[in-house]
Amino acid sequence: MNTQDVIRIASKDLLNLQGQQFGVISLNRPTSINAALNLSRIISKLSPFVGNLIEFNTVEYLNTQGSFESIGTWKRQDPGFPDAIFDSSILPAPGFEIKAWFPLATEITARFKDSQDRFDQDQVYVVLLAWLPENVIFGAPQVIDICIVSGYSVALARDTHYHDPPDYIVLEPEDTSARPRNLQQSNTNGYKWQGTPAEFFHAQQLVKSWGADGKTYKTSREYQDKWRDLQGRYKYRLETNYAKIDRLAHPGIEQFKTKVLQSTFKGMRIGEWARALGGKKETRVQPSREILGFKKAAIPEQLLEAVVAPFEKSFRRSPRRTPSD
Repeated sequence: MNTQDVIRIASKDLLNLQGQQFGVISLNRPTSINAALNLSRIISKLSPFVGNLIEFNTVEYLNTQGSFESIGTWKRQDPGFPDAIFDSSILPAPGFEIKAWFPLATEITARFKDSQDRFDQDQVYVVLLAWLPENVIFGAPQVIDICIVSGYSVALARDTHYHDPPDYIVLEPEDTSARPRNLQQSNTNGYKWQGTPAEFFHAQQLVKSWGADGKTYKTSREYQDKWRDLQGRYKYRLETNYAKIDRLAHPGIEQFKTKVLQSTFKGMRIGEWARALGGKKETRVQPSREILGFKKAAIPEQLLEAVVAPFEKSFRRSPRRTPSD
């Protein structure tokens, strides 16, 4: 068995996690309309914590499948890259970098900054798991869908999408191989032009002088030195939104995102849930009042129109307040 065999078999096993609940944590049912609204606005902050739970459980799950029992063991690396690695005599060691996505949030906020050089043998794949609480905003986290793609393809899509010199440059990390392992660097960074129009014209001429393939991204030291020289001549700023997975224009991830948002969960498409819970009147929807099993309540009209309809059926009746109240 070789590296690609392990990744192929493990990927097939991981796809069976769809629908799996992680009972280590569970959110209680909201006790009021305001509690439901407040919870819907902050629940995405659980993603880092749920992501760690998913990492733990993914490694445990792979080791219970028996596919590799006689040749090795899956281990979680924290800190370390990738998140899950197969400890065996197989080289290069197969691995998975695991990212969690809460699809009611505005975007896939996880970042992917590792250099293409980390995937030179296509030995690490990215596992993107979409999750929601089992009852949309309460209950145990549940895996909704899973996307598994080559890590190299993600890094390549990122660099191709962002690198557009002299307006935007992507820089590889400096050579830190001589440092202790915990101080070694492997992340790329993106830099956005901040110079004047006149300077930009001169920078364009300089880039053109490097030939027809001068703008084609490469990780080599010789190529990177050109951009470090450019960065030294002109003003650039570090791009803080660089490498968010939602912005990489990776075809497989884009298809996965569309699929998840169009899939039905608790009676509505997930994209509709996101719009309803966003509270924007221009995107209001009319979800079923039976979806979450709540008791009907008297609710201020503006809340009902925007976000509360999905939760009406859960709460006690309360008298409608008037402006004088």
